[in-house]
Amino acid sequence: MRWTVPNTLTVLRLLAAPGVPVMFLYFARPWADWFALALFIVASVTDWFDGYLARAWKQESRFGAMLDPIADKAMVVIALVVITGYSGMNPWLILPVTVILFREVFVSGLREFLGADAGRLKVTGLAKWKTTAQMVAIAILFLGTGLAYLEDGRPPRVGEGDLRAGVSWAALATHAGLVLIWIAALLTAVSGWDYFRKALPYFGEDRR
Repeated sequence: MRWTVPNTLTVLRLLAAPGVPVMFLYFARPWADWFALALFIVASVTDWFDGYLARAWKQESRFGAMLDPIADKAMVVIALVVITGYSGMNPWLILPVTVILFREVFVSGLREFLGADAGRLKVTGLAKWKTTAQMVAIAILFLGTGLAYLEDGRPPRVGEGDLRAGVSWAALATHAGLVLIWIAALLTAVSGWDYFRKALPYFGEDRR
């Protein structure tokens, strides 16, 4: 593997994934929320830059193609676990998060099952859109928890707040985040079905 700039950015994004929960271990809230949000946004931006630079500089590699989706999944899954854990057991959050986590595990299993043929499950445009939707939703949810802590001075719960009771930036952010996470879950489910459909012809083969 060559340590090109795109590959370096991908590795740094992978290493940043566990940094999100670490923010909540070493910093008090709402600083933990702001630091986690900043780290997540920076890491998410590198997701666009590493692919763009790899294509522009003709530095695409098998290592980068393998590690890029792993880094994306690590960022999304770890951030969703943190948000769910720190925001209460809200079913409007847990349900879409469950869909997203199930799809990621399922598709990873499909790739492992296909083995040498896993390359046929290439990242699609829809899959890229679902990743973008996931990252935007997560960033807004982090913003909402940080704002809620500032407004109430207590640990926030995603989905709390009544918009009819008055305009609250925290309520606006958390409700927007919930809507976006449901959209992301829908895109995630559709892209998962697309991968499953492509893998169906291989299910009748003995791959041992």
